[in-house]
Amino acid sequence: MSDLEPTTPREAVRYYHEDREMDLTEKSQQNHRYRLKSWIAFCNEQGIENMNNVTGRKLHEFRLWRKNGEGDEYDEIKKVTLKGILTTLRVFLGYCATIDAVEEGLRERVRIPKLNSEEISRDEKLEEADAAGMLEYLEQFRYASREHAMLSILWHTGIRLGTLRAFDVEDLDKSERCLDIRHRPKQETPLKNKKDAERSIALGEYDVGVLEDYIKQHRPDVTDDYGRRPLFASDHGRLTASPIRITVYRWTQPCRWGGCPHDEDPNTCEYRKRESLANCPSSRSPHGVRRGAITKHLRDGTPEEVVSDRMNSSREVIDQHYDERSEREKMRLRRELIRDL
Repeated sequence: MSDLEPTTPREAVRYYHEDREMDLTEKSQQNHRYRLKSWIAFCNEQGIENMNNVTGRKLHEFRLWRKNGEGDEYDEIKKVTLKGILTTLRVFLGYCATIDAVEEGLRERVRIPKLNSEEISRDEKLEEADAAGMLEYLEQFRYASREHAMLSILWHTGIRLGTLRAFDVEDLDKSERCLDIRHRPKQETPLKNKKDAERSIALGEYDVGVLEDYIKQHRPDVTDDYGRRPLFASDHGRLTASPIRITVYRWTQPCRWGGCPHDEDPNTCEYRKRESLANCPSSRSPHGVRRGAITKHLRDGTPEEVVSDRMNSSREVIDQHYDERSEREKMRLRRELIRDL
């Protein structure tokens, strides 16, 4: 311990973020900040003022503290969420050892929970029937609205939230019926996989028509700080991630376009409030829409390599996290593709 340099938890976290700034995407940086914020809260609560004093026992106590939501700001979390937090903590402690803030090898004392295949892939997803009900309602009562255009594109393409907000009006090629996806980090629209995520995605005639009508009738005539015309915008410019998430949470609630599956009165249900939309058992996140879209493509018989390219996700990730088909389903789809069988 005598060779260690006294470092407060807050200082160590700040040094870590500065060190990783060039390596991580903005979204990954946000995730690391959020996860390590709970480490700082734990240290404050436990009176840990020097990283030199962190022991394996304290790491074990943090693991239980975060899992059970014992801090004032935190709730109980699932194992998959805990794994993400502890994985980041382990990387952070590895960095701390390089600046002599903790003893070498302390990171190995962080026990990462093991997830079985069911736990790994058991994330929420928007079911095909719910997507159909939602889009039918929007087509009938809010045709070519921003909500209709956004949700139709998310469902039919399976793209990420960050990709959706990065589109400009000029990225829509009506003659080729496609959207061009471009990585523009210097103009605040980066893609998760950077240049590797650049591609053109095909659209059906219906979605092209919805986007054309949305642009003509409902899109605000605005530009962003770089003079670009964002496809999905408010009167103030390009949408941030937050209003997109809120839109998805709101319109994936079945009570918006059908009945409530939980027998709640929509007039009094607390989950109808803006701040509680994400807590509704039936609402889905943008990632839940993406998972549902990928699952539908696979069940419709779209080859995995096509799904991989279209959704910008490796086949390994698709197999592990998205493919819910049974072996018999896969066999039947292969039979349809191999005409001689």
